[in-house]
Amino acid sequence: MKSFFLSFVVSAFAVTAVLAQGSIEVTVKNIKEPKGTIRIGLFNSKETFLEKPVQGKVVKAAASEVTVVFDGLTSGNYAISIIHDQNDNGELDANMMGIPKEGFAFGNNAMGMFGPPDFDKAKISVNGQKVTQEITLKYM
Repeated sequence: MKSFFLSFVVSAFAVTAVLAQGSIEVTVKNIKEPKGTIRIGLFNSKETFLEKPVQGKVVKAAASEVTVVFDGLTSGNYAISIIHDQNDNGELDANMMGIPKEGFAFGNNAMGMFGPPDFDKAKISVNGQKVTQEITLKYM
């Protein structure tokens, strides 16, 4: 009987964990030209923001917009960073003054004063549901 009860409890927790997973659907708008790739990073902490994503997606740049989905996310806060890597070199190119030469954006369309926004401005809360974000690329 104890074995049955333990199996039932473990199964209930497993089902709850699966049901508690959410997703973020990101639509990237204002793609300047269908050249290169759109790189989207998903971060789950202030300490790793813009350094180490928990998930990342790379898709071909389209004429005006692309949509990607991050599935299987546990409940919590996630920040988004996006670059339009026009020359496909894997990074955001900048001029000598550090001003980006390629498109970029962040979750909630957040912007920083002199650089990227902080994690809290770019974060989105996920609590077992599907969250959608429309994010507009900016070009300097």
